[in-house]
Amino acid sequence: MEQLENLLQQVRACRMCAEHLPHGPRPVLRASPSARLLIVGQAPGTRVHASGIPWDDQSGKRLRQWMGISPEVFYDESQVAIVPIGFCYPGKGKSGDLPPRPECAQHWHQQLLPLLPNIQLTLLVGKYAQDYFLGQSAKTTLTETVTAWADYLPAYMPLPHPSPRNQFWLKRHPWFEQEAVPVLQQLVAEALG
Repeated sequence: MEQLENLLQQVRACRMCAEHLPHGPRPVLRASPSARLLIVGQAPGTRVHASGIPWDDQSGKRLRQWMGISPEVFYDESQVAIVPIGFCYPGKGKSGDLPPRPECAQHWHQQLLPLLPNIQLTLLVGKYAQDYFLGQSAKTTLTETVTAWADYLPAYMPLPHPSPRNQFWLKRHPWFEQEAVPVLQQLVAEALG
């Protein structure tokens, strides 16, 4: 526990890519050695950057609905670890937020993840998380990877991003909420015991 706490303090003080962050660094993550569920998203958005609370937006609301858990459980770091690919808001791009900065995952994940020994299930939210964790076994597109979600169980469950911007994707792929979400809720309930 102490080793993880020390590391989290280092992460929260990180300024590695400060010159690339238009709003400055504010690493947002949560973890505890007892956590049984790991959520890996892309990077905080503007609202999360402002609040310092991961998934503190409409995307988080939808993600919690998909998972079938309350905010109290979601934010209980003794049960749920939240370690995104990028810990800081990367800034705005032409059609949404910029990709997560690569430095975070490259530098911090290999130190953080071994300190989470009780993880039963990892939710890979979005293509950046899927590509990083699944490597060669990730499909060419997010849709292909999410369609093949059962292939990655029991360790991983790939998900589309729950952003309101993805409404079009969800409408085009109703099978996700009809077939994958009920399985996701069952797996989350089992992981959290």
